Amino acid sequence: MDTQVDRELLEKIADLIGKPVGAFNIRKDCGCDGRVSTEHIKIDDRTDGHAGIDIRILDGTKGETCHIPVIITKSGVEETVYNDFYIGGDCDVEIVAGCGIHNCGDQESRHDGIHTFHVGKNSHVHYSEKHYAEGDGRGEKIMNPQTIVYLEEGASIQMDTVQIRGVDSTKRYTKIVCGKGAEAVITERLLTHGRQVADSDMVIELNGEDAKGRVISRSVAQDESSQVFRPCVVGNAKCFGHVQCDSIIMGQAKISSVPEIAANDTEAQLIHEAAIGKIAGDQLLKLETLGLTEEEAEDRILKGFLA
Repeated sequence: MDTQVDRELLEKIADLIGKPVGAFNIRKDCGCDGRVSTEHIKIDDRTDGHAGIDIRILDGTKGETCHIPVIITKSGVEETVYNDFYIGGDCDVEIVAGCGIHNCGDQESRHDGIHTFHVGKNSHVHYSEKHYAEGDGRGEKIMNPQTIVYLEEGASIQMDTVQIRGVDSTKRYTKIVCGKGAEAVITERLLTHGRQVADSDMVIELNGEDAKGRVISRSVAQDESSQVFRPCVVGNAKCFGHVQCDSIIMGQAKISSVPEIAANDTEAQLIHEAAIGKIAGDQLLKLETLGLTEEEAEDRILKGFLA
């Protein structure tokens, strides 16, 4: 957190201004740039030879936040990082992740973050992850996040993932396995522009009785960018699942949305829906009559859609 670039990246991806409150681990350019554990949240280096950390949250921990942002400020940095979370029973915690890349050079900068969550019985986790990239160099900014979650009986996770701007290429993979009475909600918001490419696969397995899963995906593709979404909910017991994908397409962009539901139990109730379209002309006209230019009106609509 030493430079202006560091501070701006951390604010964009993790809403951090100054030192975080509570447990945190800040990773910068393949190394640790600061770490604090608390009485209930312990952060340690991995011992299996992989880069990354283990985060252990004790039974009954409530109302605490753990920040684990990653920033890359040099051209040519490429890394794969493994972070494992072990969350005890009866917890209610927030985990704030995210990755920011500042690349003004000619070499590729890439971060592949692999997160695995083990969420104990009756625990609730709110997990947020923002991705952002900037820099006027020719080197690409690439992020490939992978998140796997195992929810025990009565556990739940609310996962909010956002790709703000500037990421040239991303391949996203998310899988959540739900036990009895567990609940998973994934909200994905994504913006691509220029010639950027985004590929997203999601799977929610509803294995336990009365498990619930929901995917909400909202995206905007501008210019000549392209996006592919493959969200899937699998019902293996009496359960409820819902997939909803809404996209706005602009310019010469391309979007492919392939929602899937698969029922392997007669008591599984699953729904999917998808929509792709351009900004409605009457929406633009209404805002323009209030004094906004066409560009300002488009920006206002897109911000509201992705909020």
